[in-house]
Amino acid sequence: MTWGVAGGIAGENGRSTLLAMTEAACQLLDVLDDEQRNRAGYPFPAEAERRSWFYVPTDHGGLSLLDCRPGQRRAVLRLVATGLSPAGYTQVAAATMGHELILERLEQFRARPGSERFRDSLGYSVSIFGNPSEAPWSWRFGGHHLSLNYTVGADAASSTPSFLGVDPAESALPGGATLRPAGALEDLGRELVRSLSPAQSSVAVLAEGAPPDIVTRNRPTLDPPLRVAAVRELWRDPARLPDKASVARLERAYAATESLISDEGRQALSWTGEAVGIVATALTADQREILHALVRAYLDRLPDDVAHIEAGRVLGTAAEELHFAWAGSTEPRHPHYYRVHGPRLLIEYDNTQRDANHIHTVWRDPLADFGADLLAEHYARHHRPFPQAGTHS
Repeated sequence: MTWGVAGGIAGENGRSTLLAMTEAACQLLDVLDDEQRNRAGYPFPAEAERRSWFYVPTDHGGLSLLDCRPGQRRAVLRLVATGLSPAGYTQVAAATMGHELILERLEQFRARPGSERFRDSLGYSVSIFGNPSEAPWSWRFGGHHLSLNYTVGADAASSTPSFLGVDPAESALPGGATLRPAGALEDLGRELVRSLSPAQSSVAVLAEGAPPDIVTRNRPTLDPPLRVAAVRELWRDPARLPDKASVARLERAYAATESLISDEGRQALSWTGEAVGIVATALTADQREILHALVRAYLDRLPDDVAHIEAGRVLGTAAEELHFAWAGSTEPRHPHYYRVHGPRLLIEYDNTQRDANHIHTVWRDPLADFGADLLAEHYARHHRPFPQAGTHS
């Protein structure tokens, strides 16, 4: 079967991101054999599976690059590139996937029990939900420290949840240089919190200690109340953990980090759905500019046309409702955390693990992750009920 592109999608810059995604997904399905296509493909919407996303080295669903020939891997990465700006693709390919090789050496090339290799820059998987030639459909690409989730409609696309992590956050380069893939995300957050007056800090700083990870973790929905989940919940099947000893060590490290937070701090850091921290209208003009630069640093991972739409949604009239919150130290290489929350925006950043040299970041839409608004509009327009989740074909 040949997967063709039906119709065209007009974009602000001529060849739109939506059309590029559709063409790349069809081309990918064309180069897969039947068995690979069955592993990569799911019906749409398959809500339970489509909303299952991870950022630890677990089964991410779909078809792994490890099980693809070189030409097929190229087709997968071509699809990934359509959802990212050039800078965003560099972040994903070099600073997330490529970082697995740095992490492997840092961990002395240890292997996972029952496997020849624990860290692998090809340990990433692609999933396609539905027929790309018939909107709506969606696709996912994920692995360790990476989860990209796109829902594609006839004239719009959703890009959340979007998770990127970096471990180590800082690596030495020859000549005294330092590789810091998430440096802007860290530096802008620290610049903003350090610019606050004592009165502003009393509102923005939620706790003296930072949480051991992003608070909302990989929950499929942001239904409050939420606190940092148990480590074992991060795997697809907690009963089949890849390395129970390592997970136990991680659990102890998380518990030790969380023990440094007061009961009041843990309560303040929990996700209730209500914005916490300092509101943008209580910031000076210079401080608001830093906050907007911080948000744009996350949106910059997207193609220009998609980033433009997202910026209008979160930095337009809603910009006055943005809240910034901080926890932990304001000194480099000390555990810290921040959150930016608006009506259609949730950013979480955490740098606590590996002596504050291990960054997790996530960008979500509290109201419409996984294209919920896009899909509701689509089915309302066609006067049809939202279809039930399917099973893996």
